[in-house]
Amino acid sequence: MKTIHRQLLIAAVLVCALALNGAVAAANAAENKPNILFIVADDLGWKDVGFHGSDIKTPAIDTLAAGGAKLEQFYVQPMCTPTRASLMTGRYPLRYGLQTAVIPSAYTYGLPTDEWLLPQALKEAGYKTAIIGKWHLGHADQKYWPRQRGFDYQYGPLIGEIDYFTHEQHGVVDWYRNNKVVVEKGYSTTLLGDDAVKLISAHDPATPLFLYLAFNSPHAPYQATPEYLDQYKHINDPSRRAYAASITTMDDQIARVLTALDQKKMLANTLIVFMSDNGGTFNKMFAGEGDMSKVKIPCDNGPYRDGKGSLYEGGTRVVALVNWPGHIKVGSTVDQMFHVVDWYPTLIGLAGGQPGKAKPLDGMNVWPTLSEGHASPRTEIVYNVEPFRAAIRQGDWKLIWKTLLPASVELYNIANDPSEKSNVATQHSDIVATLQQRANELAATMVKPMLLQIELKAMMQRLKMPPSLPAELESLDEEP
Repeated sequence: MKTIHRQLLIAAVLVCALALNGAVAAANAAENKPNILFIVADDLGWKDVGFHGSDIKTPAIDTLAAGGAKLEQFYVQPMCTPTRASLMTGRYPLRYGLQTAVIPSAYTYGLPTDEWLLPQALKEAGYKTAIIGKWHLGHADQKYWPRQRGFDYQYGPLIGEIDYFTHEQHGVVDWYRNNKVVVEKGYSTTLLGDDAVKLISAHDPATPLFLYLAFNSPHAPYQATPEYLDQYKHINDPSRRAYAASITTMDDQIARVLTALDQKKMLANTLIVFMSDNGGTFNKMFAGEGDMSKVKIPCDNGPYRDGKGSLYEGGTRVVALVNWPGHIKVGSTVDQMFHVVDWYPTLIGLAGGQPGKAKPLDGMNVWPTLSEGHASPRTEIVYNVEPFRAAIRQGDWKLIWKTLLPASVELYNIANDPSEKSNVATQHSDIVATLQQRANELAATMVKPMLLQIELKAMMQRLKMPPSLPAELESLDEEP
């Protein structure tokens, strides 16, 4: 721990110093394409970082926020798979059928292979591409796996949830390196940090690096090592204690990665993004595939309503920051709308690449907003569109439309009511109508959710089965 904290102090001082020395960093960037370190946390509550007022220790994340920009209106999809698909494609998941829920571990579908993914575009632009961490965009067929989708290197789990120590789900090991199962001991978050440090240490800085570092922390099951649990002895609830400890473990691994970048003299020219894939979990139904019946959900989304799986702000407005010394204003806050799909064209643009092989993008290049303070080109957020619900925001107005009976319509002014306490739909029928029309337009073009299609087919198959009636002899035995 002492070593990690010393590394963190070095990294913190370095980040701040480089941020102040913008001329040097800008000169380096003019000569070289930026390295990209894209860090994703899993089910992290909006308030569960230090810079949002938490008592959970996140000094590395806080340092990155202080040396860069906090993105306070950054939106993702309500659940994991749809958000990760949005990042990889620059397109809303309603375009290809991944808008509903996640890919369950027993299912065989994945992100369609005719989508041109971010690592493919960056690889064409001359980048070395690596994913260290969670994938969750298809696991049953290798055609969906990261190495087949543009990543030169892969390490970590393919599905959505694993035990942190055994790396198993339902008794099956889900831990891979370059398409081969790896059976090894260790806490998953630490192993991911170890591998990221090793990758950076061996990397040739002459080639730009895209490292997608996708932790499974702090997703359920809430687990941590004794060393980190001891830091939170004051927290009585065991789930909250383990949740906090897992976040601090992740933070320490981020510190190690920053130090590795510094030692390779890559940090000055590295764009760093940190975000959560969705809001913190509130409803046990969305916590995962394990038994949560006796677990108290530990996440805190601060002022925002509800959490993972919902269309409210708590499920979709997440912790996010961007840091690049000399290019992002130190200590700034960008309080304008961004969506995770926007990273696709933004990163490809910074890399000097071309999205020409991609299908029509929903993402917008927001670099002028992030780097120069220009107004965001984004005036609309599509939270999601499914056969049974939709949520759209245009400007300050947000519609949540649930179409299953009993149907409901909710309208909120997010600027005045970010906690979504006052439904004003009846006072603004014209705005409701406009947003419903937009939702219908999107619904008319969407691909049917793959999960629902599979479940419908299974139900139709069950309709062809014989009646589930008791056998004749069993019925006679039960008669008085």
